[in-house]
Amino acid sequence: MADPVQSLAQLEILCKQLYETTDTSTRLQAEKALVEFTNSPECLSKCQLLLERGSSSYSQLLAATCLTKLVSRSSNPLPLEQRIDIRNYVLTYLATRPKLASFVTQALIQLYARITKLGWFDCQKEEYVFRSVIVDVTRFLQDSVDYCVIGVSILSQLTNEINQADATHPLTKHRKIASSFRDSSLFDIFTLSCNLLKQASGKSLLLSDGSQHDLLMQLLKLTHNCLNFDFIGTSTDESSDDLCTVQIPTSWRSAFLDSSTLQLFFDLYHSIPPNFSPLVLSCLVQIASVRRSLFNNAERAKFLSHLVDGVKRILENPQSLSDPNNYHEFCRLLARLKSNYQLGELVKVENYPEVIRLIANFTVTSLQHWEFAPNSVHYLLSLWQRLAASVPYVKATEPHLLETYTPEVTKAYVTSRLESVHIILRDGLEDPLEDAGLVQQQLDQLSTIGRCEYDKTCALLVQLFDQSAQTYQELLQSGSAPSMELTVQEGRLTWLVYIIGAVIGGRVSFASTDEQDAMDGELVCRVLQLMNLTDSRLAQAGNEKLELSMLSFFEQFRKIYIGDQVQKSSKLYRRLSDVLGLNDETMVLSIFIGKIITNLKYWGRCEPITSKTLQLLNDLSIGYSSVRKLVKLSAVQFMLNNHTSEHFSFLGINSQSNLSDMRCRTTFYTALGRLLMVDLGEDEEQFSQFMLPLTAAFESMAQMFNTNNFNEQEAKRSLVGLVRDLRGIAFAFNAKSSFMMLFDWIYPAYMPILQRALELWFHDPACTTPILKLMAELVHNRSQRLQFDVSSPNGILLFRETSKMITTYGNRILTLVEVPKEQLYVLKLKGISICFSVLKAALSGSYVNFGVFRLYGDEALDNALQTFVKLLLSVPHSDLLDYPKLSQSYYSLLEVLTQDHMSFIASLEPHVIMYILSSISEGLTALDTMVCTGCCSCLDHIVTYLFKQLSRTGKKRGAPPAQESERFLHIMQQHPEMIQQYFSDLRSNIVSSQPPEKQQAMHLCFENLMEGIERNLLTKNRDRFTQNLSAFRREVNDSMKNSSCGPNSNEMMS
Repeated sequence: MADPVQSLAQLEILCKQLYETTDTSTRLQAEKALVEFTNSPECLSKCQLLLERGSSSYSQLLAATCLTKLVSRSSNPLPLEQRIDIRNYVLTYLATRPKLASFVTQALIQLYARITKLGWFDCQKEEYVFRSVIVDVTRFLQDSVDYCVIGVSILSQLTNEINQADATHPLTKHRKIASSFRDSSLFDIFTLSCNLLKQASGKSLLLSDGSQHDLLMQLLKLTHNCLNFDFIGTSTDESSDDLCTVQIPTSWRSAFLDSSTLQLFFDLYHSIPPNFSPLVLSCLVQIASVRRSLFNNAERAKFLSHLVDGVKRILENPQSLSDPNNYHEFCRLLARLKSNYQLGELVKVENYPEVIRLIANFTVTSLQHWEFAPNSVHYLLSLWQRLAASVPYVKATEPHLLETYTPEVTKAYVTSRLESVHIILRDGLEDPLEDAGLVQQQLDQLSTIGRCEYDKTCALLVQLFDQSAQTYQELLQSGSAPSMELTVQEGRLTWLVYIIGAVIGGRVSFASTDEQDAMDGELVCRVLQLMNLTDSRLAQAGNEKLELSMLSFFEQFRKIYIGDQVQKSSKLYRRLSDVLGLNDETMVLSIFIGKIITNLKYWGRCEPITSKTLQLLNDLSIGYSSVRKLVKLSAVQFMLNNHTSEHFSFLGINSQSNLSDMRCRTTFYTALGRLLMVDLGEDEEQFSQFMLPLTAAFESMAQMFNTNNFNEQEAKRSLVGLVRDLRGIAFAFNAKSSFMMLFDWIYPAYMPILQRALELWFHDPACTTPILKLMAELVHNRSQRLQFDVSSPNGILLFRETSKMITTYGNRILTLVEVPKEQLYVLKLKGISICFSVLKAALSGSYVNFGVFRLYGDEALDNALQTFVKLLLSVPHSDLLDYPKLSQSYYSLLEVLTQDHMSFIASLEPHVIMYILSSISEGLTALDTMVCTGCCSCLDHIVTYLFKQLSRTGKKRGAPPAQESERFLHIMQQHPEMIQQYFSDLRSNIVSSQPPEKQQAMHLCFENLMEGIERNLLTKNRDRFTQNLSAFRREVNDSMKNSSCGPNSNEMMS
């Protein structure tokens, strides 16, 4: 064995190489050697030696992280005594070495927190040994400031650690630990933190002193972690941050009824330097979000009054808000005022008129300085959106004054966006319009704000639009206008068109008046007139952003004023009739279609415009009444008769087009398919006429493949475009008559072309994915469209083709062996996932009698199922659950197989059966509920099959069981732990893990579980067991709650 001192020196050298060297190969070698060390048996003892004798901070860091890894592992965990020793050693180490490098201290605190969390329910001599956290840190808090920082950091890290779930341990176990920590320790830690903050704020802090600086920062972090705790296990998503309510336990009421807690944080904000303030404001955001039910009405009013007073004080002294972090947190605090309190409560606050004035001024100033902290504007708009939305419902007699201030906010937003255009172009700044998601979010908020005092909003928009449109027209007419001025006006008009679309989309039917609809008409007329102007110039020049704003406007207009629910007597239509001569919805629809055709003609090579234009066409084709009006338009008939690249350039194939850019073709043909279906009926002549371009394309592909001498890239583009077109049509044809025409068109003439393409290009997912997805659509019995006549063999023939496709692709894709991990899904797993979806759709479509295949010696079914097995075995278990689409397609297919093809499952080799059963076992713990329920169904089908087979073997009469059934039973008997033995072992373990006085009660719970259950699978018997199971769960949970110290039982039940 190597000399310990020498091996320690080697470890130290490796640590230096890992963290300090700039040479990549040296660092990688060091990393490899250290990974081997962390997995070695002597790792634990060496870590202690490193901490004791290590001369560098890097070796101490290595020891701490290795120990954290050791105590975290769920398999082969360290014994309890060893973990207690490590915990005590870490505390002593921190207490005796206050001058460690900060990252070493942090790593050791992380180690302490992890041991404490994972051992939270561990008992020794009837005592929970890892719960004495406050006692553990008291010795640090009573010492110097440096030690105090360590103590507070320990509590802060522990609170954070317990609040975070990790993937290596069950979620139920995490929640039990978090709930127990919340009930036993969290309030004490929060109170301790607030008291220390009060002491700190009462003294004149020497913030030039680094230690005191650190202490204050750690105290604020600790307080924030306490308030940010996931109290009820909702695991809120940070993206919905503005909707969050902090579910403070009722036992904390006293802290929040005491106004000094709230006052403490407002006083801290004003007394400490701005770099600390963001954390103080974060704490205030959480306090402002405390659940309403914590207070009665009088208490809530008092709490809100203190909160609003604090906000008013900040607004009156806004110097610290020049810091972007402070500003951001303060905007969040303002948003919480309305997300957690009602307008009726706010208006009753004593200083409300002054506060709403200050907030309005602050908002207007913020909007005018659009370049400062743009991501914070969301919270201000969120506040005003909620205030405006509440106006119709407020019952308080006190004035809300929103009719005064909301128009100011609207005006500030609109004018600031328009003024930004020139500055952005002049200084070359980033254009907010490039961030479509942010713009859409702000417009959604403005849509509500702008509808408040809508006459003022409308007057403002009309005035600004007329100014910009007139200037724009004059510049165009002059012919020699500088391009900069033209671009500025186009930018201003782009914002105005977006905003007009948004405010029209904000119309709420029950709150709208005829006057408001007439105002909408004024705005719509102006946008349509602008569209006529810009469209007339498209042959020379066009502005992409302006076109995208037009499409956004059309989408909002469609949602509000086009469709089955709209009143056609709307004043909007009268205004359109007076100004533009558009008398009814049909004429307005003709404008829509005209714009769609114009865009597809001139912007066919611009993917954003093409895809949004086609999405608009698709949305129009869904409405029941609008689609019937559309079909009567000559422009729509033109599209149905001339859907070729000659008229629509995006359908063309050129060397620049990317295979993945053709997705929009599916949308286009889905819409055309719906339009065609309106009057199609069983008119085969009309169908053939419509399919002519696709027929020609397929014939061309067939000739290419026959010559064996063709341009591969061109052939790929042609085929992928064609397949995407067909998938759109197949999706739209959800009636039997139309779908049968499509089936007869594609089979048998063109199926071999798809087969050939899979054979040639199986390694290129850009080709195979569209082909397989088309196949998935063709075999999908949507709306019972696949109903063949009794004398038709088409169902069987369709499945034969499906089997050929799956087998062709499956056998070839399995030859791709060396696939890089980062490309595994794209190159291999995605195709396998679609194959599973195709097979599932075909097997569950109810249009094929699968019994006839074996009866007549047809191998189509066997081939497809055997390919499924080969594909499945090529996928590691971990990948099945790591890729959501793969797991959903696999488990839904497995559910169909266990339900209808259990004889096939039973005939598989033992290792395949064990693989499938293991995948079900792992799927039961998946986070995706669809996967979990699918696994439960699979298990039900398998156990039902087993029970029936066992019942038959127990009876003398009847035919002997099939060979595969006997084999399956034999495998199950060889692995009793899978089913029979599992339940009895689980029962014994849970009962024995209970304290002696509880064991009898737990045993009785298991007895009651099977009470009244007979040995059959009748529905009545199953329902009885389900009732027993609910009662069992309730009784066991009650028993757990009352249990004084049952560590293992908690883990068993998780």
